Amino acid sequence: MSENTLTRAQLSEAVYKEVGLSRNESADLVESVLKEISDTLVKGQSVKISSFGSFYVRDKRERIGRNPKTGVEVPITPRRVLVFRPSDSLRNKVNNNSADSYINETKEI
Repeated sequence: MSENTLTRAQLSEAVYKEVGLSRNESADLVESVLKEISDTLVKGQSVKISSFGSFYVRDKRERIGRNPKTGVEVPITPRRVLVFRPSDSLRNKVNNNSADSYINETKEI
């Protein structure tokens, strides 16, 4: 797995260190939060986490697609897609960190 990926185990470890619960309790807490989020989304409801962002389910209608290689039209069935919209504060943090790291990289060259 990529070193840039945050895993459930890493989340549990962070809860363990920050909150002071046991490792098992931390893992259970992370699992229950993720389960609650996923169960809510399965029901078609939105999940909003303040200063982080919103998850919501969007219904896409049936449409006609085209195979780019052959040009053959293919019907695309209706489906539900999961959408994440970051909060402004998260978006600003991500953009400021990206700009800072880019500036630092260019200064080193």
